[in-house]
Amino acid sequence: MSTPARQHTLLGRKISPITRRRFENFRANRRGWWSLWIFLVLFIVTLFAEFAANDKPFVVYFDGDFYAPIFKRYPETAFGGEFKTEADYRDPYVDKLIDDKGWMIWPLVRYNHRTVAWDLGEPAPSPPNAVHWLGTDDQARDVVARLIYGFRISVLFGFTLTVISAIIGVAAGAVQGYFGGWIDLLFQRFIEIWSGMPTLFLLIILASVVEPNFWWLLGLLLLFSWMGLVGVVRAEFLRARNFDYIRAARALGVSDTKIMFRHVLPNAMVATVTLMPFILAGSVTVLTSLDFLGIGLPPGSASLGELLAQGKANLQAPWLALTGFFVISLLLSLLMFVGEGVRDAFDPRKLFADQPPPEDTGPAPSEGPARPVTEGAD
Repeated sequence: MSTPARQHTLLGRKISPITRRRFENFRANRRGWWSLWIFLVLFIVTLFAEFAANDKPFVVYFDGDFYAPIFKRYPETAFGGEFKTEADYRDPYVDKLIDDKGWMIWPLVRYNHRTVAWDLGEPAPSPPNAVHWLGTDDQARDVVARLIYGFRISVLFGFTLTVISAIIGVAAGAVQGYFGGWIDLLFQRFIEIWSGMPTLFLLIILASVVEPNFWWLLGLLLLFSWMGLVGVVRAEFLRARNFDYIRAARALGVSDTKIMFRHVLPNAMVATVTLMPFILAGSVTVLTSLDFLGIGLPPGSASLGELLAQGKANLQAPWLALTGFFVISLLLSLLMFVGEGVRDAFDPRKLFADQPPPEDTGPAPSEGPARPVTEGAD
């Protein structure tokens, strides 16, 4: 009696044996595995940056009522003040009003990326101290708070640019490689011309016409970044379109769209997924470079590149440049290590490296003696 095949699951979902071995190979790369977890922890913490660094408390208990300033604005008059404008919870006057009849729970860092520290004892940029752990920048804003918000916007920009670029690039490469002929030829000539466009000069022109923001930069960079994966996907489709199972699918009347995205694309995704962490690192570097040059996000936005630019302009405050350098180095190193782990996990030479070759059991035994063949038999 045959035993049923063992079901492998990951996060509650069934996975194939090959996917399980790829996951095990990725876990075997300890540097890539722990880099992924460190990156996820940092990303999750910065994703909720308002709860980690903010100039408003989580909860305010005042005169028997609870308030949530992070989610809703309250006037100063709600706490016994004189003005109907939003309460400044770091103001000693407001702080004393609330302290007399209640209490406040603050985030770990009592500043956001735009908060100006007016109570500095020396000119900005000020060095690190017990209040500002990494000092302040040249506009008296807390460096830790700007790092948290800048890390978030850099990673989100890189993720968005990478995902959309991958979708467009995979679709374009699939069409080129599957159909070939004139379609492939015309697409290749278009890509050669389009890739020669001066992206940096276009960004400089854009910055002189309108104020660049997150979506303007994303849209302009998307016009050129999608070409990175076209060559890899096109090569996989050119190789796979003449396989026997593809010809059989065509003979059975399966549509070209279904063949491309159901039968050929899974094979091409191996090379695509392997390159994704490296493309993400490049996308993060692009935004950092533009902010450093001053043609990136609007002035005042939290950015790692803007922090580096401040370090360059304030050589007397080395903590600015050193902080930006170490954070960017840490971010790119984590992404590179994760990319190496993904590459090893999808490497076919390592996928079944520890499995012995099948044993040669010889020819299968025949059922009974062979029937003699006689000449002239019908």
